[in-house]
Amino acid sequence: MGVRYAIAPEEAADRLAIRELIDAYAHCADRRDASGQMALFTEDAHFVVFMGIGATEASQDFHRRDELAPVFAHLNIYEATTHFNGQSTVTIDGDRATGESYCLAHHVLVSEGNRTLMVASIRYLDTFVKQEGAWLFSERRLMVDWTDTRPTTP
Repeated sequence: MGVRYAIAPEEAADRLAIRELIDAYAHCADRRDASGQMALFTEDAHFVVFMGIGATEASQDFHRRDELAPVFAHLNIYEATTHFNGQSTVTIDGDRATGESYCLAHHVLVSEGNRTLMVASIRYLDTFVKQEGAWLFSERRLMVDWTDTRPTTP
């Protein structure tokens, strides 16, 4: 059996709020709610995308929340998406926190009469900040470790 330890109610509430933030990001993505997704970030947020395991150069790099609209709007090319969040770790230090979370992102694309499913294995390396009682992303590094694309049926 694993080690059990007690945490303060405030820390438990912060951990839950951060997990809800991570899940809200996926929910907004799947509902094509770009403005809702953007609202999860600080004004001066840093959002970086790395394609491929071990990638050291960013394929996209944004430095303000208002720059994120086209990134999130890009999901509109897909007929449907499902972002399934998995395990996550979080370290909290006052009103700041860091974490890593895993996601399997499923993207259904219809193009020229063909329907494909692209699955991406994503790790998010996050920095969070608590502002006015709410946790927000201050930095989100989206690490695409691998993708798999295959034909699918309607």
